[in-house]
Amino acid sequence: MYQSHYFTQEYRTQDVMSASPVRLVIMAYDVAIRACQQQDFERATRAITLLRDALNFDYAEVATGLFRLYQWCLECLRAGDYQSALNVLVELREAWAEAEKKMSAAPAPGDPLMVRTMVPQYASA
Repeated sequence: MYQSHYFTQEYRTQDVMSASPVRLVIMAYDVAIRACQQQDFERATRAITLLRDALNFDYAEVATGLFRLYQWCLECLRAGDYQSALNVLVELREAWAEAEKKMSAAPAPGDPLMVRTMVPQYASA
């Protein structure tokens, strides 16, 4: 039984270590969602706090909006309203999962992103 736990833990470690930043965000949402479903205050709070603390405020408008949503979710947890927090977290996770799909899809021929990456960039004199 100990060996089984070890291999499970090793798999989880490898999964996290090889994950992209977007995949790590989705994993954090998965933990937060499961914790809300189980009404596990401590675990849900840790997961949402992790998401909040990982925000990149170089993109202030998006980060500020997410910060407010995370704070609201934490307030819901403190009030014992796991369902409201869960609803928001599920919706945000779906948005991140959709973004991950779009990022991993190969650009179509003629796609502006594809064209930009193929055009050499020259420094102006």
